[in-house]
Amino acid sequence: MANVLHIVVCAGIVPDPLQTLEPVTGPAGPGLKNEMVLPAVLDPWAACALYEAAALAAKNPGSKLWLVSLGPKAKLQQVMMTVAQKVPFELVPIDGPIGGFPDAHSTAAVLAETIAALPGLDRGKLLLFGGWESATRGAGVTLQLVGERLGITDQFQGVDQIDLRDDGSFEVLERVEGGKHQVSVCAGTPAVLGWATGNLAEPRNNPQVGMANMRTIMPALQKAKVAKLDANGLSYVSVSLPKQQRDTRVVKDLTPDQIAAELVEWIGAE
Repeated sequence: MANVLHIVVCAGIVPDPLQTLEPVTGPAGPGLKNEMVLPAVLDPWAACALYEAAALAAKNPGSKLWLVSLGPKAKLQQVMMTVAQKVPFELVPIDGPIGGFPDAHSTAAVLAETIAALPGLDRGKLLLFGGWESATRGAGVTLQLVGERLGITDQFQGVDQIDLRDDGSFEVLERVEGGKHQVSVCAGTPAVLGWATGNLAEPRNNPQVGMANMRTIMPALQKAKVAKLDANGLSYVSVSLPKQQRDTRVVKDLTPDQIAAELVEWIGAE
């Protein structure tokens, strides 16, 4: 027996990782040099969540899939031209700043407020998906904060697989150390799942799916609400590219504690 699900995927847009990214400090704080002219893509971590969500929705007729994305409206339109051809979804755009420097709490507050206001959303059927990490907002807490603001306490991070059962419960595989998975069983929705890479390949482009999505994407972009993210006291002293340094030693029979101590000492000397 199929379960009707309401799946919301939180996915930001990021500069194409093949580009050279140079951090700079401007009047509004830190950012990337020429950020608005860099080609953008859907965050790779969140893209895996979107593909897994679409496959899950397809297996459960009557389910609905929303894609909530925060970023400059012009950049969202550019990225959606490609993403729209992958899987069917309803876009919920938020016109706001791009990049990895905004405060995670402010970002989570805007996302949670937007999700709570989705027409027809049944929180009792909600699965909140997103990336376990992010190529831009990599604080590692944004998705968790969104879930907490929505009152969702069942949260799983580093997810590679979800198996939904007939009674509405589901089994989750979460990544743990040593290339292993932790197996958890959740009684049912609502729940938050931060995805790793999942098990699905990137879907092929389907122009018919793209045309169907664009009928709703363009009007949604035109009506996208503007969001201003407060700093909440967050400030940056400076931003710069990491130093390129390589010191190689081949050492055998060191314990993990000894290796960790050496790494701490090396980092502290910087």
